[in-house]
Amino acid sequence: MNNIYKTSILLSTIALSTSLITGCTNSSKPTGSQTVIIQKDSLIDYVAQRLPIYERVRLSTNINQLSVNDRKILPLLIQAAEIMDELYWKQTYPQRDSLLATIKDEKTRDFLAINYGPWDRLNNEKPFVAGVGNKPEGASFYPYGITKEEIEKSDLKDKFGAYSVVRKDTAGKLTTIPYHILYASELQRASSLLKQAALITEDAGLKKYLNLRADALVTDNFTASDYAWLDMKTNGLDLIIGPIENYEDKLFNARTSYEAYVLVKDKEWSKRLAKYVKMLPDLQKNLPVAAKYKTETPGTDSELNAYDVVYYAGDCNAGSKTIAVNLPNDEKIQQEKGTRRSQLKNAMKAKFDKILIPISKELISAEQQQYIKFDAFFANVMFHEVAHGLGIKKTITGKGFVREALKEQYSWLEEGKADILGLYMVTGLLKKGELQGDIKDYYTTFMAGILRSVRFGVSEAHGKANMQCFNYFKEKGAFERTAQGTYRVNFDKFATAMNDLSSFIITLQGNGDKIAVEKTQKAMAVIPAELKSDLERLTKKNIPVDLVFEQGVDVLGMK
Repeated sequence: MNNIYKTSILLSTIALSTSLITGCTNSSKPTGSQTVIIQKDSLIDYVAQRLPIYERVRLSTNINQLSVNDRKILPLLIQAAEIMDELYWKQTYPQRDSLLATIKDEKTRDFLAINYGPWDRLNNEKPFVAGVGNKPEGASFYPYGITKEEIEKSDLKDKFGAYSVVRKDTAGKLTTIPYHILYASELQRASSLLKQAALITEDAGLKKYLNLRADALVTDNFTASDYAWLDMKTNGLDLIIGPIENYEDKLFNARTSYEAYVLVKDKEWSKRLAKYVKMLPDLQKNLPVAAKYKTETPGTDSELNAYDVVYYAGDCNAGSKTIAVNLPNDEKIQQEKGTRRSQLKNAMKAKFDKILIPISKELISAEQQQYIKFDAFFANVMFHEVAHGLGIKKTITGKGFVREALKEQYSWLEEGKADILGLYMVTGLLKKGELQGDIKDYYTTFMAGILRSVRFGVSEAHGKANMQCFNYFKEKGAFERTAQGTYRVNFDKFATAMNDLSSFIITLQGNGDKIAVEKTQKAMAVIPAELKSDLERLTKKNIPVDLVFEQGVDVLGMK
């Protein structure tokens, strides 16, 4: 699902020489770090020190490999993506323009654009503009200040709808408005651009998908276009577009946010990856969990492809940048047909070179740094996405789908499942000879990946998932912290911890016990003081946390 793997990372509490603002998560009450009195100009100082955590990268591809028609289509897809960006702003911070009018500091304006609002996404949503307060848990999906209980007790038919907002009229009555009505003007423009692209393309699969997706944007009926997207096989271009992920809805993990990726397929790499999807049923049977939790059969009609991403918009571009995608999120489609796992190879390589390698040199034991390899990083990320198809989608306790049973606790646990089952897949495929390399490469690179990803903090699903893995593996002795302040993998115990955590998470999901998952989050999704100290060393060495992209038709040389 959500499956969007946001692999970037950040320190939840960073030592700064200037005064910090009040710590907060996505909740309505301040939590986490200590309350500190804000001195004059301290927010400008804060932004000035936070902005450099993002490394600038140009998104490009070899457009000469594209057909003449594809070169005509690409600008249309980017224009449609830009509309999704505008819609995401309306969902996250609709007062953007009025806020920007009050801000003179250019660095603050830049930081606002990166975060799609005045809250630092990679530092537990700390506000960095005076007077904005804490980030609402429900973004703009719900009336400001409304409680979960008020929504749950209401008689709204669409109270947990994926494609609507909840509003309160002057009499206090709650109603819902579908996205396709609320955003009708923008969606009609985006739909028209996709129709234009469909007229130009010569690829039958892409033509069908673009036409159906264009219709879906203006109706909120996405099923037919999701099936058509999975059916595409020969397309050179791809477009992921619409309201897809529900991370922004911290109240119920229900309502979706707009986003778009414009993609150019790497056909050579995609061909190499195709075989792995067929192995899912066998891997499912051998999951290290009780038999009753692995009776489902994963779809094998999935696509596993590699791409150059040339444009990010909306949710996937907010704060940390997504480098692999597993969609659609619809469990029914997943069970019937599977998913498409899209590996964003150029963005992945940029993160490896500019972030993972420098972190490894600082935090991985010297004798194990030789095992940090891009192919292992690529495989770990890729199989994270594939692993979303393993495990369990429906509870065994009669509570329906796992997503429905766990509500706002679903996303972080699902991301944790994908992390650990991805590593389980790598281990199994290496043993079968279906994957090349040394297991030490994969395990050490995975460890480095955790140290990279825990810099997210714990206000976001992937951050919580990474901290659970770190703390669980530490408890099991899967790694040790040396006297030099570096981390050394214990390869035998790493495999044992992997199997144990896999069983633990799948069991929690299968039982659909939301209270047990909440307890697990509170106990495991925390950053220990020693680790905070180690992560601060990365900040002092100016190792970036994530990327910010220079992108668009002019960057591609198409203007």
